[in-house]
Amino acid sequence: MRFGIMAMQLEALVPSGVPAEQVMANIAGFDHAGLAKSLFDKGFNPIELGGDLGMFLPHAYNAEAIEKLKALKAEGVTYTLHLPLWSVEPSTPLTPVRKGSVEAVVETIKATLPLEPEVCVLHATGALAAEFYNMKISELARTLILRQFQGGARESIKSILEQTGIPSRKLAVETIEFPLDLTLELAEELDLSICLDTGHVLAGFPGWFDFFEVVERVLPRLAEVHLHDSKKMPEGVRGYGEDHKPLGTRDLDLGPFLDRLAAANFTGPLVFELTVDEALESLKVVKSVRPQYR
Repeated sequence: MRFGIMAMQLEALVPSGVPAEQVMANIAGFDHAGLAKSLFDKGFNPIELGGDLGMFLPHAYNAEAIEKLKALKAEGVTYTLHLPLWSVEPSTPLTPVRKGSVEAVVETIKATLPLEPEVCVLHATGALAAEFYNMKISELARTLILRQFQGGARESIKSILEQTGIPSRKLAVETIEFPLDLTLELAEELDLSICLDTGHVLAGFPGWFDFFEVVERVLPRLAEVHLHDSKKMPEGVRGYGEDHKPLGTRDLDLGPFLDRLAAANFTGPLVFELTVDEALESLKVVKSVRPQYR
């Protein structure tokens, strides 16, 4: 199995112990390719590039940075791409904001096309949709409003695919804080892939389900796994802050999960959404419970 890691590592941007007066200089000199190479050298592949880096570090995806990242492919480095999620809301009914969100996503995809990322992970809905999802309103009102957000996401995704020309299966919608059924409907309708986020499911973000029920539902379209542990939350309670934990520290039934992926001949990436140290410890857990996969 291929275990990757996210490149959105705070320690790489603001290392511990760096004096305050050097922080901005460190950020300005951020070496995207150097970070990717260091993660690869630690045994992670693919590297999941974070689209949100461009919000604070415009040079992270300029032509020079892309060429350096591309050069690493000759050494065996491969990439996936997590599309921007901070400050974007591709599902909002507010058309100007939705169009701006699409523009941000499209720019990121186009900038990284030379890297040939195998999967582009998208949060089809954002913080505003999640707010209405959790609002104390009648179920009828909630359903009507969330259908509106689903419709906005549908239009945004269509536009993203049209403007970038990427195959629809290259785009993977993630299991996030939005009803699982509505996300899967979008994937079926638009022939998209799915990114299964293990911690999100356990924490109840897309609703409260048996974890392996969700695995079975997404397997036909599964292109990537975001791998981290979480406490399994009871129905009606979402586990904010309980996810994005190292493997073996919460409730993910890791061994049977990996067995099911292997039985399904899943060959996509499993990307740790953890710090480097947490991911390295998690690899040890993988090796201890299922050495044949590591």
